[in-house]
Amino acid sequence: MAAFSDYLEDALVDHIFRGTAFTAPTTIFVSLHSADPTDAGGSEVTGTSYARVGVTSGTAAWAATSGTNGLTDNLAAITFPQAGGTWGTVTHVGLYDAASAGNLLFGGALAASKAIGTNDTFEFAIGDLDITLA
Repeated sequence: MAAFSDYLEDALVDHIFRGTAFTAPTTIFVSLHSADPTDAGGSEVTGTSYARVGVTSGTAAWAATSGTNGLTDNLAAITFPQAGGTWGTVTHVGLYDAASAGNLLFGGALAASKAIGTNDTFEFAIGDLDITLA
């Protein structure tokens, strides 16, 4: 996943070139999407029991980037609630700064899409959610 949202692009440009403060979120919320969320954050799945999963920012949650050319990944499994109904086919993932609404930070396609039906559970195993800034 490497696509910055418009929100994050603007915040980082303002931070780096204008000295405007940018406060990183203390929790990053992982979302599932049925299509490319684009820079605006659309196509998030819906359905019974669906909710974004919060991952605390920091060294215990995300791998260090030193020597990895802008790559980090999850150090713990990210497990969504068991689907209480059909969520549809998940093709993309997003990272937000809030549990609902909020600002999309990044978005990208999954290596393989997955249909989520009643009682299914979606999970990113340790190291499976790769985020590359290039």
